[in-house]
Amino acid sequence: MGGAVIFVMTLASLVCSIIDKIILKPANLEYLNTIVFILVIAALVQFVEMFLKKNVKSLYNALGVYLPLITTNCAVLGIAIKNAQTGYNILLSTLNGTFTAVGFAIAIIIMAGIREKIEFNDYPESFKGQASVLIAAGLMAIAFFGFSGLI
Repeated sequence: MGGAVIFVMTLASLVCSIIDKIILKPANLEYLNTIVFILVIAALVQFVEMFLKKNVKSLYNALGVYLPLITTNCAVLGIAIKNAQTGYNILLSTLNGTFTAVGFAIAIIIMAGIREKIEFNDYPESFKGQASVLIAAGLMAIAFFGFSGLI
């Protein structure tokens, strides 16, 4: 899943940046950013889904319903809009999208590891299920917040 998000977010950042710089800004149509970016992201996810279905059937079956959910992932749209608003050039937009996606992949890998570890531990019944996930997500947010301002 992390690999698919990295691929989609990198390509979405590249394509959205090209469309923004070459078509939307010269034509003074920046107000269409959100709609155009949503269409681009949806098309890219469909291409990824078709490619996996044809070439990597086992991965396609393993991802199941989660692959189309990348389309509705707000991080993909958010990074494309942020790139357009901050005025990054095409290279910086692509790099920003790539490394944001890598950070997202690291976060979901850590969350999966925490959930796996929690599953085999003994803890109170009231913390089972979504409560433990929310607590783990909160602790991860605090940990990642500690990295802010390092660069």
